[in-house]
Amino acid sequence: MSVLFGLLWPLERFNTAMLAIGKAIAIAALAIMVCLILGQVFFRYVLNDAPNWTEEAARFGMLWMTGLMAPLAYRMGGFVAIDMLERALPRAIAAILSLILMAITLWVLLIAWERGLNNHIDTLSGKGCSATLRWPFGIEIGKCGEKFQNRFQYASLWVGVNLLILVNIELIIRQIITLAGQGDRLTRLSNDDMAGAD
Repeated sequence: MSVLFGLLWPLERFNTAMLAIGKAIAIAALAIMVCLILGQVFFRYVLNDAPNWTEEAARFGMLWMTGLMAPLAYRMGGFVAIDMLERALPRAIAAILSLILMAITLWVLLIAWERGLNNHIDTLSGKGCSATLRWPFGIEIGKCGEKFQNRFQYASLWVGVNLLILVNIELIIRQIITLAGQGDRLTRLSNDDMAGAD
């Protein structure tokens, strides 16, 4: 059991720090996204001429917001869950069922990790250039010059999958510790600032 706690505590601290940073970035991305969309609406309907880059920039913010907030929502139990069966089962059997479902989730996330890297980021479409997004001040980076490469958008979901894998491993370890009767020694995952799916 001490081995599990030895694995859990650094992983828990790492996840807490990374998810806090991700949350701050996601909030900034959401604010920028809203401003871009409102600006686009204003320019389109009031001035009849919207900048062509605002839509793609808003999508860029939405992808990063999603990739960074999904792991936090998963860790805090903020995803919608159908848990009628789990609630109807005895506590020990429900905990084992939960552990099995987390193991299946880890398997799916590992497949998503590989597909995200090899089918999106490191492919022709990922190496392609953005239609409208450009680096500020005419900076030229890589083969796309002053345009963004698409991989900067695709990387958001791959980063999210990496964080989801780490959170899933943490939750599996926590579940094993709880099944072993040591759940009272675990720190509570605070969800005071999460609007749960209840």
